[in-house]
Amino acid sequence: MTQETEAAGLTVDELAARAGVTVRTVRFYSTRGLLPPPVIGPRRVGRYGPEHLSRLALIEELQHQGLTLAAIERYVQQLPPGLSAEDHALHRALVATWVPDAETEVSRAELERRAGRSLTDDDVARLAAMGVLERTPPGPGAYDAAAGAYETGSGAGGGGDTFRVDPVVLHLGVRLLDVPIRLETVLAARDVVQEHSRAVARELTRLFHDEVWEPFGEADPDPEQVETMKSLSAHMQPMVVQALVTAFQRSMKAELRASFPAE
Repeated sequence: MTQETEAAGLTVDELAARAGVTVRTVRFYSTRGLLPPPVIGPRRVGRYGPEHLSRLALIEELQHQGLTLAAIERYVQQLPPGLSAEDHALHRALVATWVPDAETEVSRAELERRAGRSLTDDDVARLAAMGVLERTPPGPGAYDAAAGAYETGSGAGGGGDTFRVDPVVLHLGVRLLDVPIRLETVLAARDVVQEHSRAVARELTRLFHDEVWEPFGEADPDPEQVETMKSLSAHMQPMVVQALVTAFQRSMKAELRASFPAE
């Protein structure tokens, strides 16, 4: 399925397949008001778009966090109306910041089903560069009696390929496949993000150690205070992430306005 087809809308069956859930689940969430209503097209068929996929991913993450259905409903009700797929993805990223990666191992066929389109080897390489997926080590596939060997699969149709995938960001990565950006540019952008992320983490850790932990340690605190202090960093992490995201958003908007001024 191309990006143009997705923009025109997905049926409920296509939405469920892309999200990795059942149609029954989609309808249940809709009746509880967790999903925006679909656009009603010809023949009264509901059509869903990228924002529905991202909303389903956010709901899945909230469930992974252990929230009850009632708590998820309260969370969703507080979201501003008209959020885009990217806005939902940002909410999910903040919710999932300190939870272990919930990657899923899928076959090439399942990957393409989730993506809603066939994927070339170049597509897979781009998704890997974006951190959306990682190819797992090759292993034996189905036994081919005629050849007397196991099939391993290769190329665009290789049935033996398996991948570790972050299903939450897969559809966002797939949408970027049609953007005319060279693979080398994607890799360079990834390097920039990783380099500066490490630098920020390293500097913040140094500040915490030099300005908070060392002066506290010199005061000869009791063991209970020490445990309280150790837990402080964990409590600070979500606030630091929120501050970083907010600062990055503002900086990015300022840079885009300066580079591409409105006519």
